[in-house]
Amino acid sequence: MKIGVYFCKCGTNVADKIDPEKVQKKALDFPGVAYCKTSEYLCSEEGKTFLVKDLLDEKPDRVVIAACSPRDYEKTFRECLSSAAINPYLMQMVNVREQVAWVTQDPAEAAKKATAHIRGAVARVGHQAPLEGRELDINPDVLVVGGGPAGLKAALAVARSGRKAVLVEKLPVLGGMPVLFEDLFPNLECAPCMLEPVLAEILQEKQVEILTLSEVQEVVGYCGNFQVKIRQSPRYVDTLKCIGCGECINPCPQSTANKLNFGLNESKAISFVLTGGLPNIPAIDFGACQRSQAEDCQLCKAACPVDGAIVFDDQEKTLERSVGAIILAVGSSLYDCTNFPALAYGKIPNVYNSLEFERLLSATGPTGGKLVGRDGKPPERVAIVHCVGSLDSKHQAYCSGVCCQYAFKFNQLVKRKLPEARVTHLHRELVTPGKEEFALFERATANSNATFIRYQDLADIEVVGKDGSSEVQYKEASGESGKIHADMVVLCPAVVPSKTAKALAVLCEVPQDKFGFLEELHGRADTAQSKIKGIYLAGGCQGPKDIQASMNQGMAAAGHVLSQLPAGKKLQIDPVVASVNEEVCSGCRVCGSVCPYKAIGFDAEREVSIVNSVLCHGCGTCVAACPSGALDGYHFTREQILAELEEVLQ
Repeated sequence: MKIGVYFCKCGTNVADKIDPEKVQKKALDFPGVAYCKTSEYLCSEEGKTFLVKDLLDEKPDRVVIAACSPRDYEKTFRECLSSAAINPYLMQMVNVREQVAWVTQDPAEAAKKATAHIRGAVARVGHQAPLEGRELDINPDVLVVGGGPAGLKAALAVARSGRKAVLVEKLPVLGGMPVLFEDLFPNLECAPCMLEPVLAEILQEKQVEILTLSEVQEVVGYCGNFQVKIRQSPRYVDTLKCIGCGECINPCPQSTANKLNFGLNESKAISFVLTGGLPNIPAIDFGACQRSQAEDCQLCKAACPVDGAIVFDDQEKTLERSVGAIILAVGSSLYDCTNFPALAYGKIPNVYNSLEFERLLSATGPTGGKLVGRDGKPPERVAIVHCVGSLDSKHQAYCSGVCCQYAFKFNQLVKRKLPEARVTHLHRELVTPGKEEFALFERATANSNATFIRYQDLADIEVVGKDGSSEVQYKEASGESGKIHADMVVLCPAVVPSKTAKALAVLCEVPQDKFGFLEELHGRADTAQSKIKGIYLAGGCQGPKDIQASMNQGMAAAGHVLSQLPAGKKLQIDPVVASVNEEVCSGCRVCGSVCPYKAIGFDAEREVSIVNSVLCHGCGTCVAACPSGALDGYHFTREQILAELEEVLQ
C-alpha cells in the first residue's frame, strides 16, 4: 500500500512551532509511507493545484494531510482527491494547527506531538475503505402544518419559488391566534389589517393547497420523500360553490357555545365560526345541528341561494400527499390556570385568562368589542396578574417573553375603551426586549390609571369573591401585604406546547425538549430545523415567541427547504453512516432508543435493527451504546479508531 503524506506549513502558523523537515524525516519511516511533501498553503488555489497534480503523478493508494481543522478544509481536500481520481474517503486529516502548534509552546514537544498524530493517521488510513455517496430523487412539494403567521409565511415563500405547498389547518379558518386579537403589541396596530394581505394572497395562490378542518394522521418516509395521510373533517358546505353570503345562518334554530370565543357567547349550528375569518365560508357543527338528533331540518339549505352549496351528506376524508419536506408550525397554548386554585379561575365568573380577555376587547368577539363582564357591566377596576405559571420550577421554569407586552397592551386598550377604569398590574418580573417594546411599557406606566405591584411568589396572591366582584389579596416582594378590589381579574399564563404539537412529535418522531416544545437542531445556531432531516420548525411549537419571531422563523424554515431540496436536483446522501451486522444484532433495540435523529428502525420479522441512511448523521451514538457490538460506523470503524489510538499512544 502506497501512502502519501502532505504537510502544510500554513505560513508561520504551523512552521514557527513545528519543524517541517523534522516531521518529514520521521514520517518517511512510518510503515507504508512512500513520500512526505510540504506546502506553504495547501488550501490556497496554488496549493490545491499542486496537490491535485502531485496526486495524479504519484498515484498513492491512501493520503494523509497534516494541516488545520477538518471542519474548515476536509471537504476541500476531498474534492482535490476526487479531481485526481482517488476516492475522497481514502484520506485522513491531521489537525496540526489548532491541536498542536497553537497549544504547544515547546517546539520540540510540538514536533513530537505532530509526529505522533501523523503516525496515528497513517495507521488509520490503511484501514479506510472507499465509500460512495448516493443520490435520490426528491419531491419538491412541502407540507406546512398550521395556518398561523409562521405557517402562512412559510407556505407563501415556498409557493413563490414555484413549489407546491400543502397547508393543513385544523380550524375552519386561517390566521392562527392573531385572528382572535384586536390589536398587536407593541404599536397597537390592527391585527386583522396586518393579516388580511397575507391571507388574501395565500387564498389566491394556485401553488398552495389549503386544507382546513384537517389534521395529519400518519407520516412515513424520509427527507425528500415523505408520504402523509391527512384526515379532513366534513364542513358540510361546498367550498367551491359557497359565496359566503351568510343567508343560511339566521334561519338555523340551534345554537351552541362559540369555541373561538371560549364559550363566552353562542353561535348558530351553522356559522362563520369567526366574524371576518378567512376563508369566508360557514361550517356546520354537526353535534349541535338538529340533524344529529335524526331530525330532518333543512332550513339552512332552503335559505341558501346557491344550489348544492349545503352538503348534508358530506363525509370525513382521508387524503394522501407526497412531499419532500414538512414544516411544523402548529403554534402553542396557554398553561391551565386551574392549576392555581387560589386564583379562582373557573370558579369566580369575572376571572379570565388572557385569551378570553383578548376576545372581550375584539370587535369580532362575544361583546362586539365592548369591555363588559359576564353581568354586562363595564369594570371600574381591572387587576392583571402576570407570570401565572412562568418562572416557577413547580410549573414552567422559563419566561414566556410575550406576557408582559400583551399585559401592557391591555392597559392601553382598557384606557381607550374605559378612560376612567383603574388597572393594577401584579407582576413578578417585567420583560421589555426589543427596540419598540419598552415604549409600550413607558406608555403604560405613564398612564394615571395604572398601578404596578411586584410580588415574590404567585402563592402570595389569592382572589376571593366578594359582593359580586373580587378582592385580590397579595403580599409584595418587600413582605408588605395588601388587597385591592377588582371587577375583573385577568390572568397571564405561561405559554406552553399545544396538544397538536405533542401529537405531531409522536407522528413525525421529532424529539421534544424538557419543556415539551419541539426540539430544534441547535438552540442558537439552528432553531428552524428539527433533529429529523427534512422536518422543520416554525413559530410557537418550537418555543414561546411573538408574531414577528414566528413569521421570521417561518421564512427561515422555508429557506432551509428551498436550499436543501432544490427542485430538479437530487438529494446527496453522505456515506458516513452507521451500519448493522445482522448476524450479531440481538434485537434489543437499545440503538433506536438513543438515536437522536430517529434513524434506526426495527425489522420485526428478522428481529434486527435497521439504519435509514437518509436520516443518519453518522454521530456514532448507537455504535457506542450497542451492547453486542453489532453496530459500526462507516469511516469510523473500530479497526480505524483503534489503529490510530495505538500509534498515537506509543
